[in-house]
Amino acid sequence: MPWWWWPPAALVAVLLAAELHMGYPGVRSWLPYVLLLPLAAAVLLWLGRVRVGVAPGADGARELRAGEAHLPVSCIGRIDVVRGEAKRQALGPQLDPEAFVLHRPWVGPVVRIEVVDPDDPTPYWVVSTRRPEDLVASLR
Repeated sequence: MPWWWWPPAALVAVLLAAELHMGYPGVRSWLPYVLLLPLAAAVLLWLGRVRVGVAPGADGARELRAGEAHLPVSCIGRIDVVRGEAKRQALGPQLDPEAFVLHRPWVGPVVRIEVVDPDDPTPYWVVSTRRPEDLVASLR
């Protein structure tokens, strides 16, 4: 999650709490601050919880993990790093409807990973990551 999302989220939470504060004087006036500021932080942490990387699977073989999804490294074919205008095309007109997509708009590049497993109907994965070269190196 980008650091610059935190100040606007805190500002929105404080403004909303101040609006509620004006309607309820007395002891209840501090309650919106106590509830809304941690709620804003929890929402931002929840949005940034997705992890992408290579880890050992249940059977000990290495696998690519993107959030809750996982793909054995042995089923990976061609890997491409996609940036800029090519990213817009890859996520728009060129996107296969059966592809697995884990896109976070605040993360710049994406990695397109071909799936070579004949039993898997997914032709490829498109995963956004901040360090695409590290991901490609760990998959090879």
